[in-house]
Amino acid sequence: MSRNKLALVLPLLLTAAVQAAEEQPELDTVDVSATRLRSVADVDVPASVSTIDLSAAANGTQTSATELLGGIPGVTALDRQNYAQDTQLSIRGYGARATFGVRGIRLYADGVPASMPDGQGQLSHFSTLGADRIQVMRGPFSALYGNSSGGVVQMWSRAGRAEGPTRLRGTYGSFDSRSLGAQTLGVAGPVDYNLSISRFETDGYRDHSAARRDSVNARLGFDLGPTRQLVVVGNYLDIPEAQDPLGLTRADWNADPRQVVPAALQFNTRKSVEQLQGGVVFQQRLGESQTVHVMGYTGNRKVMQVLGIPTGPQLAATHSGGVIDLDTDYRGVDLRWSAQGELAGRAFEFTVGLNADEQSQLRRGYQNFIGTTLGVRGALRRDETDDASNSDQFAQLWWQFAPRWSMLAGVRRSDVHFRATDRYIVLPGNGDDSGARRYASTMPVAGLMFRPSSSLRLYVSAGQGFETPTLNEISYRANGQPGLALNLDPARSDNYELGMKWHPQSGLKVEAALFRSSTLDELAVARNTGGRSSFQNIDRTRRQGFEISAEVPLPHSLQLSASFTALSAQFRSGFLVCVVAGCTVPNVAVAAGSRIPGVAKRQGELRLEWNPAGWSTAVELNGISSLVVNDTGTESAPGHGVVNLEAGHDLALGRATVRAFARIENLLDKRYIGSVIVNEGNQRFYESGTERSAMLGFQWQWR
Repeated sequence: MSRNKLALVLPLLLTAAVQAAEEQPELDTVDVSATRLRSVADVDVPASVSTIDLSAAANGTQTSATELLGGIPGVTALDRQNYAQDTQLSIRGYGARATFGVRGIRLYADGVPASMPDGQGQLSHFSTLGADRIQVMRGPFSALYGNSSGGVVQMWSRAGRAEGPTRLRGTYGSFDSRSLGAQTLGVAGPVDYNLSISRFETDGYRDHSAARRDSVNARLGFDLGPTRQLVVVGNYLDIPEAQDPLGLTRADWNADPRQVVPAALQFNTRKSVEQLQGGVVFQQRLGESQTVHVMGYTGNRKVMQVLGIPTGPQLAATHSGGVIDLDTDYRGVDLRWSAQGELAGRAFEFTVGLNADEQSQLRRGYQNFIGTTLGVRGALRRDETDDASNSDQFAQLWWQFAPRWSMLAGVRRSDVHFRATDRYIVLPGNGDDSGARRYASTMPVAGLMFRPSSSLRLYVSAGQGFETPTLNEISYRANGQPGLALNLDPARSDNYELGMKWHPQSGLKVEAALFRSSTLDELAVARNTGGRSSFQNIDRTRRQGFEISAEVPLPHSLQLSASFTALSAQFRSGFLVCVVAGCTVPNVAVAAGSRIPGVAKRQGELRLEWNPAGWSTAVELNGISSLVVNDTGTESAPGHGVVNLEAGHDLALGRATVRAFARIENLLDKRYIGSVIVNEGNQRFYESGTERSAMLGFQWQWR
C-alpha cells in the first residue's frame, strides 16, 4: 500500500467509527491482550502467554527491557554491555543469530508495532519507566501476528488516573552508570495521561563503551463516551553517541575481559540513533456484542554507525564503505472487527482484521576515512532506497463448544514486498543494482483446550510460520557482488505445542509446555567478511524442547518463582559456509545435527522474595549453559550461573512515599561471557559480562 493511500485510509476509518451509533453499551477497556481476545482470559487460551507486572516498587534501574524479561521460560534476553547494539533477544531459539537489533520476533509498544514489515525490530524505545506490564507469547499462535513471528513481545503503558501518582526516580552504580527519570499520571478533564522522561548515562564496563540515552514517552486517553475509547501514544528516543567496543576473541577475553580491540579505538567505532514515533488506537462498541478497533502509526528512525573495517578493502569498486547511514520512514494501519456471544448455545468470540505497513529506508554508505584520518565520514560508496511493505488479512475464532472444552483457530495471509532503487552507479565495476521481490504465505493455526477441573487446563496447538529475510540480510550478496540478495527465499516452519496450566486457588501457578518447530529454507550465514554478513537458505532446521515456570506463595511474606527451559536447536541438513576472508564460494562443511549457534541447551532462574511491610527484598540465581558461537561449532562460550541480590524500603510521609533501594549484580564476582556475536568474521565472538557491580537508587512518589 502506498504512502498516499495509507494517509487517506486512516482518517476515513476513524471518521466512520466515530460516527457510529450514539446509544451503545459501555465499552469496558481497550484491548490489551497478546491473544487479541477481549472476553477470554489468557489462562483459557491454548497458547503460552506470560505477563510480567511492572511495579513502581521495583529495585532495578528501569532503563532496559533486558532486566524485565528475565525469568520467562523460553525467553533469552542477554545483556551485551554494549549500548551501540540492542538487547540480544530470542524466544525458543528464534532470533538468536541477530547480531544487532531483534529479528524473528514481533515487538509492540501499546499496540503499535516496533517491528518493521521486513521483520527487524528494536527494544530501545520501550519505556520501562512508564510501563504497566510486558506480555510474551510463544508457540504456534504467534504466527497470527504475521511475518517473523517466532514469538511476540508487547509492552503496555499504565492509563492515567486521578491523583496520580507522580514520581522522581534516580540511580547511581558501578562504572559511573546513572539514571534520572520522572513520570506523572493523572486526569485533566476528558483526558487521562501518562508522561515520562528519562536519561541514562554510563562510562561502560569495558573500555570504549560509554553511552547516553534520552527518552520521552506519552500515553493520552480521551473520554469519548461510554462506547468509545481513543488512545494516542508517542515516544522520542535519542542516543547521540554510543561507543562500540566490538567483540573479543577468546584469547583476548581470557587476558582481560574489559579490554577493547585496537580497531575500535582507531576508527572510534560508534552508533547514534534518533527515533520519533506516534500512534493512535480507537475502539468503538457496536450494539451489545461487536467492537471495531482501528490503529494507525507513523515514525522516523535515523541510524549512523561507524564500523572498524580496514581501509584497504573499501577501495574495491563494489565495497559499500565503513560508515552506515540509514534514514527510515515507516507507517501502517490495522483494522479489526470482533463479535462475541453464543454459537449453538456456547460462548464464542470471532475476530477478523487487516493491516498494511510500509517502510522506506534511505541507505547510504561512506568510507570511514579521509586520507589518513580514520573514523570519519568519507567518500560516498552506496546510495539507494530500500522499500518493504506488507498487506495482511487474518481471522480467528474462539469457541467453548462444550462445558470443559474450547478451541481457538485462526489463519493469516501475509504478502510482503521488497524493492530497491539504486542511485550509486559507478562504471566500470558497479552497475545498477535495483530490483524487487515478493514473498507471500497463508498461515493456519489451531488449538484445543480441555479443562478437567476449575484450576487445571490441558491444551494442544499446531500451526505454520513464515519468515522473510530482513533488509539487513538481503543487503549483501553471498558472491561479494554489489546489490541486494533478492534470491533469498522465506523460511517456513511447522510448529507444535502441548501444554498445561495449573492455577489452584492457593495462589500457586504452574505452567509447562512441550514444543517443536521444524523449518524449511532457514536463513543462515554464507560468508562473513569485511564487516559484512551475507546469507543463504539451508534445507532444514529443528527446535524442540520443554519449558516450565512456577510461582509459589510461602509463609512469612515469602514468594518463590522459578523457570527452566531445555532446548535442542539443530541444523537437520548439512551445508557449506565461508570461514576465511576473501572467500566467495562456501567451502567448509557444517554437518547435519550441528547445534544452531547462540542457543543454550538449558537455562533457568530461581528467585526468592521476602516482602514484609514496607520492605521488598530478593535473591535470584540465573543460569545458562554453553553457547556455540559459529555454525561450524569450533568455539563456544562456557555456561555460567550468577547470583543477584536486591532490597528496597518505603517510608510514608503524608501523601508522599520515599523509597530507597539497592541491587548487587554478580554477587559472587563470577567471571563470565555475557553474550555472543554469532559468526563474527574476525573470530571476535565474545562480549563480557560484568564483574560484581552495585547500584543505589531513590524514588520520591506523591499523589
